[in-house]
Amino acid sequence: MNIFLRFLSLSAVMLFFTTRSVTAQSFSVRGRVAGPDARPVEGAVVSLLAAKDSALVKAALTEATGTFALTALPAGTFRVSVSYLGYQTLLSDPLTLDAQTPAVSLPDLVMKTADRTLNEVRVVAQKPFVEQKIDRVVVNPEALISNAGTHALDVLEKSPGVQVDANGTISLKGRAGVMIFVDDKPTYLPASELANYLRSLPSGSIETIEIMTNPPARYDAAGNAGVINIRLKKTRTRGLNGGFNLSYGQGRYRRSNNSLNLNYRRNNLNFFANGGLSVTNTYQDLTIWREYFTPAGALNSSFTQNSYIRRKLGSAGLKAGVDWYISKKSTLGLVVNGFRNPSESHITNTAQVLDAQNTVTSRVEALSLADRRLTNRSLNLNYAHKFDSTGRELSANVDFIRYRNAQDQSLANDVREEGGGSANTLLESSLPATIAIRTVKADYVHPLSGGHKLEAGLKRSDIRTDNVAEFFDVVGQERSPNYEFSNHFIYNERIQAGYLNYSYQGKRLSVQAGLRFENTAIRGNQLGNQAVADSSFRRRYDNLFPTLYVSHPLDSAGKHQLTFSYGRRIDRPNYQDMNPFIYPLDRFTLYGGNPFLRPTFSDHIELSHAFNNTITTTLQYNRVRDVIFETIEQGGTVFYSRPGNIGRQTGFGLSVNGTLKPAPWWTVQFYTEVMYNRYRANLYQQKLDNAGTYWQVAPTSQFRLSSTWSAELGGSYQTRLYVGQFTISPIGNVRLGVAKKVWKDKGTLKLAVSDVFYTNQVEGFIQSLSNSSARWFSYLDSRVATISLSYRFSRGQTLRLRQTGGSESEQSRVRS
Repeated sequence: MNIFLRFLSLSAVMLFFTTRSVTAQSFSVRGRVAGPDARPVEGAVVSLLAAKDSALVKAALTEATGTFALTALPAGTFRVSVSYLGYQTLLSDPLTLDAQTPAVSLPDLVMKTADRTLNEVRVVAQKPFVEQKIDRVVVNPEALISNAGTHALDVLEKSPGVQVDANGTISLKGRAGVMIFVDDKPTYLPASELANYLRSLPSGSIETIEIMTNPPARYDAAGNAGVINIRLKKTRTRGLNGGFNLSYGQGRYRRSNNSLNLNYRRNNLNFFANGGLSVTNTYQDLTIWREYFTPAGALNSSFTQNSYIRRKLGSAGLKAGVDWYISKKSTLGLVVNGFRNPSESHITNTAQVLDAQNTVTSRVEALSLADRRLTNRSLNLNYAHKFDSTGRELSANVDFIRYRNAQDQSLANDVREEGGGSANTLLESSLPATIAIRTVKADYVHPLSGGHKLEAGLKRSDIRTDNVAEFFDVVGQERSPNYEFSNHFIYNERIQAGYLNYSYQGKRLSVQAGLRFENTAIRGNQLGNQAVADSSFRRRYDNLFPTLYVSHPLDSAGKHQLTFSYGRRIDRPNYQDMNPFIYPLDRFTLYGGNPFLRPTFSDHIELSHAFNNTITTTLQYNRVRDVIFETIEQGGTVFYSRPGNIGRQTGFGLSVNGTLKPAPWWTVQFYTEVMYNRYRANLYQQKLDNAGTYWQVAPTSQFRLSSTWSAELGGSYQTRLYVGQFTISPIGNVRLGVAKKVWKDKGTLKLAVSDVFYTNQVEGFIQSLSNSSARWFSYLDSRVATISLSYRFSRGQTLRLRQTGGSESEQSRVRS
């Protein structure tokens, strides 16, 4: 309690001095929308469009009084577009924002009733693929044709600064430890299960993706590299509205991603639903080479293994809810969410062991079969109350979440010695796991006069995981328990947090400063078995996490904007990673947990310059302590894979993100970064010093061929990458697509081909191994042709979206 009081005192002092230090400028447009009878229009969509090409700059919804405010705008010449069902779209005269006119107050915008005898007047606002905000980058997936018919993992791979490896592990600007959220709620599923879930989430169900390297204080401090928040579509109009997306893709194997979103508003009730159904068949052809040396450095033996991995992933998910508008100021909501993701994997291994003279001494054939059924159920209750028209608001969320993973697998080995003799083994296992999560959260927003605003919040989360691993040796028809691998692990965690956040939006200065306090208490209990004794551990730690953003225009026209940000983050171990028992991946590789894992702490600094709101250049520096990463230890001819702490990581670099229009029909979106990363540690009596500079470039060209036809050509290339114990070789790909608007622009038909030249194949090396070396090469089912059809229908008054869900970080730490 004393620590929490000190946190509040420190926050108050910080906010006091920050408040007194700001004075400043930004451009804004304000106004009021009324109908023909002069009565205010609530919920009209107000869009600020660039006068040159009608590109969308910013949008807002009118309040009950019909008023709207578009703030934090760049300098330039614009038009204001207002749309509302039953009225003609209104388009204002051009207006200019500059040093002489930083704020524009428009006269009342009076809408006219739609005349059915008139031809339809449409304003086309092309949404950019990437939008830069003060504290995040917002990605609009539908802006790329090549995202049609794909899944969330594919969309992330095309997003600026995001890397996805062959196993689906996500990193951001070369740093691991990214927290993945869906609708401000954590996924609780890192590593392979998170990858499977994201592959089951159709791209057609995604509205936006928010990338935050330094998230604000209201977000949980978890995530060493930052937070990626995936926002799903939610139709916001009266009546029955929605849309669907159907797709079929063909690589070596077929795949399909389909989604449907519906909304029905009647009186004070708003019902919504978002469903997805997908099937993904894929493969990985993986070859591993290992060499073993004597202490003197002479070759002792070597090993080669090829694994053909055939995966079948399915998913059916549904998110549904209701908002009850109790009054104009209060809303009560209920959201239920669930999915079922069955998957099968069929792994055929062939391996050979060679002696120092490269003579084969033994051959191994293995077959591994796994059948998984991951299910999720969650319930969210949310309440929001708006005290007045200034934006003072109180919101609360309660979440109940449960995951269950049922997994059955078998591993059969046939070992044949060259000198004669053979051995056959069969290991079967059942690996059920459950995760129960309860969170409660409250947030309060208090705007002040002169562009100042205060936010505060409290949160508590309780997590319990129960993991059972039952292994059996099978000889003939007899099954006997294998106590070397069997175990039962129970983990409990409680996190209590509070935060204060201050923001100021002035004419020539924008500031956001926050401080978050988190108290963590964990308890792990390994129940053991007849051969292994029980073990347990307890940990408790208290931490403060500051964040700061400062943005300032360098010229009176607002063409040059400078932004500084700083944040401190924590990356806690995945729940199952602290389970000390081991289990076999194959005869030559064992996986084990690590109960001695320490949390990762990182400090991240960015300085960015935005030119004309189109090109953003960012310098960044990060320092990370106790990085949690996969580590490899060599013991005899067996490699042990387990999570470990890599002592220190430092990195710095430069990135450029921008949008250009070489011609009215041609738009170029590009991202490039140059980063230096260095990892240093002592691992298993070996010194690790893995460092180097990598360069990544990802350009995309979009072509408007006609009013209904468009095309896209894009790709990416990345030089050698240095991460933990691993060095990843250069990799690149090219993609293309074409789109046709149909059904009076309500539908879109798209065809896209990924990895046209089949170059997105991964290889790499493992460093700092005792008396051994290792490398691998992996072929993936990366060249896929996808055809998709999307259709949207919408009518009625647009409604405001509300944030629901208080479990922002817990879900992303589940591993199965």
